[in-house]
Amino acid sequence: MAGRGLLRYGLPFVLTSLVAALTRDGRPNGNLPPIPAAPAMDAPSDTAVTSRNGTVIPPYNTTYYFEQLIDHNNPSLGTFQQRYWHTWENYEEGGPIILMTPGEVNAAGYTGYLTNRTINGRIAQQQNGATIVLEHRFYGLSNPYPDLSSQSFRVHTIEQAVQDLVYFAKNVKLPMPGGDAVTPDQAPWILIGGSYSGALTGWTMVDQPDVFYAGYASSAVVEAILDYWGYFEPIRQYMPRNCSADVEAVIAHMDQVFTSGTPSQIAALKAQFGMSNVTHLDDVAGALRNNLWDWQSLSPDTGPGAQFFQFCDALEVKNGVSAPATGWGLEHALQAWGSYFANVYYPILCGDADAEDCLGTYDQSQSYWTDTSIDNAGRSWEWIVCTEVGFLQDGAPPNWPTLVTRLVQPAYDERQCSYMFPEAFPTWPVPNVTATNAKYHGWNLQVDRLFFANGQRDPWREATVSADGVYVPSTPTQPIAVGDGYHCSDLIVANAEVDATVMNVQNEALGYMKTWLSQWKKP
Repeated sequence: MAGRGLLRYGLPFVLTSLVAALTRDGRPNGNLPPIPAAPAMDAPSDTAVTSRNGTVIPPYNTTYYFEQLIDHNNPSLGTFQQRYWHTWENYEEGGPIILMTPGEVNAAGYTGYLTNRTINGRIAQQQNGATIVLEHRFYGLSNPYPDLSSQSFRVHTIEQAVQDLVYFAKNVKLPMPGGDAVTPDQAPWILIGGSYSGALTGWTMVDQPDVFYAGYASSAVVEAILDYWGYFEPIRQYMPRNCSADVEAVIAHMDQVFTSGTPSQIAALKAQFGMSNVTHLDDVAGALRNNLWDWQSLSPDTGPGAQFFQFCDALEVKNGVSAPATGWGLEHALQAWGSYFANVYYPILCGDADAEDCLGTYDQSQSYWTDTSIDNAGRSWEWIVCTEVGFLQDGAPPNWPTLVTRLVQPAYDERQCSYMFPEAFPTWPVPNVTATNAKYHGWNLQVDRLFFANGQRDPWREATVSADGVYVPSTPTQPIAVGDGYHCSDLIVANAEVDATVMNVQNEALGYMKTWLSQWKKP
């Protein structure tokens, strides 16, 4: 029986890939973008959990298994074991079932989303609900096949992920009192997600209506975008002005030297940033994106010592004095950024790895192109990037200010798709974002009782319904709440304790959930 009799206690949390990582944050290469996942939150494993009637129930890190279909278009292929975590500490009969998949990560570090430290648990607390965290197929230890090959990935699609959520809701027998009588035709289900899984929330509700009664989509990247240079726009808009001015100046200079400079000028600039032995100039210039990518890990409760702000301080604080809004100018910024990247940041990013190994992307013999071991989130996410969503984080068009080199364009990333999946892509693929947006409606997605929560400072904002220049109305049935937060900040209760705008987003969501659930009736 699905979901019954298969549990283990305290499985170790594996966040990073089993593939040898060259960067210290777990990426196999420093020119691969960080995964756009919601922030991890692990629940305490040594805390006793009791239900509202005082009964001691299994701890948050109890791992359950659900028999999920390998291929929803061909059920005869059988099932695989999909991991999930679950608590009913707040549940009372008639309450909602609150389901979240963290998306493109090993989900073992997300058990905190069962608790009231997150919006999931706050809704459960308010509405007497039970919470579930479900691991996405091909991430962590939830794999239809024993490897991450192109052959296995034939069933690694957004469509299959949508059907996973639906099949789980309709068939799981939750290991709680009455857990065999809470399917969507018997109880209201709420689907929650952040970033890609936030988009998956909207895509599921529009593609498979009448399964999930309500949804909460945080930083939901509903519009698939091939050339996603807009990733860096919120960073440019909200980072310190002096820092953005100097970053733009250095990047413009580097692009000019790398496209029309003399060999000696090019060699000197590479050496200034400690990348003399990085062969390809787009790899050298693209590596400087790492200082901007650090923005994605910020949250409202981040202090001034965060890596991103250390970077800006290195450029903008000279002899204890901060630069004016216009920055110190190219000469100082070039020297300061080069010294910081070569002497401070590179060891943080790559440790003692060779620069060509850590930052070069043209050597097809590197193991990360060919290693198909499971629990490699980067590889699994790259497949979806290469096939369905794009989100290639490249330089801005010529008529727009850019923090990132224009030497890195979509072809740079599409080449890497062919290196990683040569059997599927003997020639460079173009992710089919048009088909994705046609099927799931992108910015035009319309569905009842779906709450969108976005942050102004989120680098993924430009793929959400709150993107600049995109008008999506906020309505009582599909409200859009925007705070001053970063990526998925509104999912975490602690962020609301330091940012009133995030608290307002959470409170607005709780109000809508209360209203919507009061109207639920059995079909």
